[in-house]
Amino acid sequence: MTEKNTIHKKDASCQGFPNKYECWFAGLPGISGKKKIHIRAVFPEIEELYRIKPGQLEKISWLAEKERGAIVTGQEAPEPELEKQRQYCIHNGIKLAVWQDKDYPRRLKHIYNPPYGIYYKGSLPPEKAFAVAVVGARNCSAYGRRAAQEIGFSLAKQGVSVISGMAAGIDGVGHQGALQAGGRTYGVLGCGVDVCYPARHQKLYEAIPGKGGLLSEYPPHRKPLAFCFPQRNRIISGLSEVVIVVEAREKSGALITADFALEQGKEVYAVPGRIGDALSQGTNRLIGQGAGIFLSLEDFQKEMGIFTDFIEPAARKEKLSLEKSERLVYSCLDLSPKNLDELMAETAFSFLELVEILESLTRKGCILEVYKNYFIRSEIFGFS
Repeated sequence: MTEKNTIHKKDASCQGFPNKYECWFAGLPGISGKKKIHIRAVFPEIEELYRIKPGQLEKISWLAEKERGAIVTGQEAPEPELEKQRQYCIHNGIKLAVWQDKDYPRRLKHIYNPPYGIYYKGSLPPEKAFAVAVVGARNCSAYGRRAAQEIGFSLAKQGVSVISGMAAGIDGVGHQGALQAGGRTYGVLGCGVDVCYPARHQKLYEAIPGKGGLLSEYPPHRKPLAFCFPQRNRIISGLSEVVIVVEAREKSGALITADFALEQGKEVYAVPGRIGDALSQGTNRLIGQGAGIFLSLEDFQKEMGIFTDFIEPAARKEKLSLEKSERLVYSCLDLSPKNLDELMAETAFSFLELVEILESLTRKGCILEVYKNYFIRSEIFGFS
C-alpha cells in the first residue's frame, strides 16, 4: 500500500481518524513534533516503526538515546490496546489530523517545532478565515474581563475566528464573548481534548465544539501537567494572524504566547492598563517594546486593514476598467488574505510583474494590503 493510501484513506466509520499505528505514533511521548515529522518521512509505513527491533533502532544515528527509549517503551503497548485507544476517540467524537493529512492546519506547518498531530473535537479553524488570539491573565480584573468579552464578541461578529487557551480569566471570557456573538472560537488545551480543565469551564467546554473546536497536541486522557501549558501557547499563536494580550503580569503565560507570536512573525497588540497595576505591567511593557496598542475595534480594523466595513458605502460600485493582467490577479483574490507566493503560483507571473500589478490594483482601490505582502479584494468597486 502506498504512503498516500496509508495516510489518507479513511473509511466512513473512522470519522476522520487515522489507523491505530498512526494514532500510536501521534500520541507517543518523549519525542518532539519536529523529530516525529522527520521520523515519519523515513517510515512511510508507520507500522514498521512499531515493530522495529531495538538493534535496528540503534543504527539510526540521528535519533537521541531518549528518543529510542521512548519508541521502545511505546512498543510495549499491545496492538489490541492501540485499537482500543483509537476506538475510544472515534466513539467520543475526537478526530486526529496528522502532518501528512490535507486537513492538518496549514498555519502550523510554518512554525518552529510544529505538533505532529492535532486532536480535536468540533472542527479545526477554517484556513481562509482571519484568526485572532485573545489571551491574558487568569486572575484578571473586572476591567480586563470586560475588555476581553467585548473584543471576543466584536471580532467574532465580524467573522474572525477567536483563538485562546480556555484557561480561567481572560482566555475563557474571550471564548464566551465569541460564543455570545454566535461566532467561531477555538480552545487550544494543555491536556487531552477529553479532559475539561479548569473544571469550572464545563459549560464552555461543552459549548465550544458546536461553534468551533477544542484542540490539543496531547492524546486523550493526558492530564493538565504544568509543562504542557507553555508549549501549547506556540499553537495558539501559530493558528492566529494576530495576538491580543488583554492583561498580563510581568511574568505570565500570555507573554510566552506573545513571544511565540513574534518569533513566528505575527502581529502582537496589547490593551493598555493603569501604571503601577500589577496586571498591566506585562501589557504596558509589550507596548513599550513596540507592540500595537489596542484602543478600539475600529482602530484595530483600520490598522490591520482586515475588514472593509469602515469604508464609506458611497464609494461602492464605482466602475473601473482593468487590464487583462489586473483582472487575472483580481480574480484570484477574495476577502481571505493571500500572500505573494500563493498569487505567483496561481497566476504564473514573476515576482516583479506581480508586485507591479498589485501596486496598480492598490492605487485604483481594488485591493487592500491587509498586512505585509497579504492582499484581499476591497469589494467596493464594480468593473467594466
